[in-house]
Amino acid sequence: MYLPPLTPVLFLSLVATPAIAAQAPAGAHCGLGAEFHAGRRAALLASVEEGVFVFRGLPETRDYTPFYQDKVFWYLTGVESPGAALVLDKATGREVLFLPQVTQNFEAWNGEQWDVADPWVADLTGFSEVRPASELIGVLKELTDEKTVLWTSRHPHVALAGCFDRARSFNRRQEGDPLDGRTSREKALTLKLEEFLGLKARNCTPQLSELRRVKQPEEIEALRRSAHAGVEAMKEAMRSTRPDIGEWQLEAVMSFIHRRLGATGPAYHAIVGGGANSLVLHYSASNRRVLDGEVVLIDYAPEFDHYLMDITRTWPVSGQFNQRQAEIYDAVLAAQKAGIAAARPGAKISDVERACSQVLKERGFGGLIRHASCHYIGLEVHDVGRSSKVLTPGVAFTIEPGLYEQSSGIGVRIEDVVLITESGCENLSAGAPRERAAVEAMMAEPGILSAEVPVAPR
Repeated sequence: MYLPPLTPVLFLSLVATPAIAAQAPAGAHCGLGAEFHAGRRAALLASVEEGVFVFRGLPETRDYTPFYQDKVFWYLTGVESPGAALVLDKATGREVLFLPQVTQNFEAWNGEQWDVADPWVADLTGFSEVRPASELIGVLKELTDEKTVLWTSRHPHVALAGCFDRARSFNRRQEGDPLDGRTSREKALTLKLEEFLGLKARNCTPQLSELRRVKQPEEIEALRRSAHAGVEAMKEAMRSTRPDIGEWQLEAVMSFIHRRLGATGPAYHAIVGGGANSLVLHYSASNRRVLDGEVVLIDYAPEFDHYLMDITRTWPVSGQFNQRQAEIYDAVLAAQKAGIAAARPGAKISDVERACSQVLKERGFGGLIRHASCHYIGLEVHDVGRSSKVLTPGVAFTIEPGLYEQSSGIGVRIEDVVLITESGCENLSAGAPRERAAVEAMMAEPGILSAEVPVAPR
């Protein structure tokens, strides 16, 4: 159908938006609550003796993809909208949130964007001072002089399905590429701040990492929500497994359950490996059918309210463990149970690692170990924090021993997220079956993919 060109007047009438609302739009919220994020800012200020802090949220996306906020910026503000910045002044306690100017044309195409003209932002976020983003440099010049200690974060920016270790490696390769050479966004910010203000910027990543290592009650509840969605998806994948089903189909049904239960999306790319693919630690292709007589290893979990799960289970495609599969599986499960028993206040992650590996070595499988058994988890799947620190209540981390036998094509990993409590630890993802009998019983139940549906061959 032919559409005549739009005149300027007609175009403006189409993109114009209603008058700025005095109340927040339906669904708008400040992260885990204004009080939680204000508490994180206060804790950060309390961790240093002096200084002015500068943080920038992520800009609008480069591609036609949804916007997801940088984890560090979200942790301190709860703001899930592009183009924002934050300044904190230790000396005065002043907190300034910077937002873009109103862009009616943008909102007509993309929906509500938090902007400086929205009067409801202050009440929602708890920031009494909300300024235009264009004033950021001017405010910094007002707050600083030659004696000011300037702080910013050099933690690589990550959003949905991102993680600092992978992002950091990417940044190093890009900067070292002779045909590229671009530096990271965080390093660029540091250099520009030093140029504009004439100050040397310090890195507050260590202080933030220690704050993030010990979870607050609001964060623990978010982890529980993530665990629920992850557990239910893993159970559905067990029910839906049968010989000749595609790895991509199991990934798809798990993604559906995650989103159906309210998850934002994946915590990391799905690892769905049947047969020889179960030996590949970060396998991501999901393009092969699983066969009778093989195991399938699935390491996949969701993000919920910015907090992640990391759950792995392994099971026989046939629905029944054969002798060798059972022998390897039982060793891994025993190792994980030993690690969980060792996870308690006063211990260290190294103690948990040692408990896991000792069981595997005692059973004669030391040569099949390929990776460590623990890492912190929270806003990122491999979360921040020094592994040498003593475990205290509120610390969350994974316990994931694994064995990988090349000759048989059997890879087994069992992974759960535990939370240190006053008396020991709580397994947040324990609802996903682990005992062999429970796994086989779950597989015997009908699943979403149990019905035969013709699919294109691969």
